Amino acid sequence: MRLHIGSDHAGFALKERVKEHLIAEGHAVTDVGTHSEEAVDYPAYALQVGRAVATGQADLGVLVCGSGLGMEIAANKVHGVRAVQVIDPEFARMARSHNNANVITLAGRYTDEPTAFEIVDTFLATPFEGGRHERRVEGISDIENGGGR
Repeated sequence: MRLHIGSDHAGFALKERVKEHLIAEGHAVTDVGTHSEEAVDYPAYALQVGRAVATGQADLGVLVCGSGLGMEIAANKVHGVRAVQVIDPEFARMARSHNNANVITLAGRYTDEPTAFEIVDTFLATPFEGGRHERRVEGISDIENGGGR
């Protein structure tokens, strides 16, 4: 799978470990940064990952910041992105299967490495169920496009 990954300084260490894990699992991973623990502003990285996913350059995206929340908010400003902050593998499964989420955000300060690996593996392995969920995801897109039901 083609993945884009990014983080801010607070998520840098976990991003590096998740990136190594994803590459070891055989995924094509593009790291948009940051590349150190020097303070940076997370919206720039959320934008890069979000655009890659929205334009089809990446199949899915992974973002890491201190809480995962800022990245989630910023990524969701990119048209076509459905980003979710995930705290456990079950949330990852639900985000993909019911919401067709295409970007996952992790909390670098609160998520341990084994849990992060399990979360991303579950996220990547779970297909969108479609069916009754398709109508709901279309409703999200309607809102994003200025309409709404």
